[in-house]
Amino acid sequence: VQLQASGGGQVQAGASLRLSCAGSGRTVSSYDMAWFRQPPGKEREFVAGIGWSGDTIIYADSVKGRFTISRDNVKNTAYLHLINLKPEDTAVYYCAADYSPRTRYGVPPRVPQEYAHWGQGTLVTVSS
Repeated sequence: VQLQASGGGQVQAGASLRLSCAGSGRTVSSYDMAWFRQPPGKEREFVAGIGWSGDTIIYADSVKGRFTISRDNVKNTAYLHLINLKPEDTAVYYCAADYSPRTRYGVPPRVPQEYAHWGQGTLVTVSS
């Protein structure tokens, strides 16, 4: 499966954005999906994940209450809605997907090594 991330941009603190991650090549309806981000000079970090069915959603503590992950399996797309953006949210945002095995029970992993498919990244820059 190929992933295409889009929706990044340069915004002021307090603004909102919606990132999209469009899958192609095959349906992602059986895939757990997630968003990670990599701030300048730092390691890639988990932001949010959503299980294949949409029933299980998890967030990093730093974005809880501000970011919302969702998916539309008909459109083969996952989304990340970001509100009340802060300068520390500045990063390249990556979407990721991995076929969800039964043993995972639909819980998306928090570690990047568990994801086999990655989008190219979309840059979010938040100025104060």
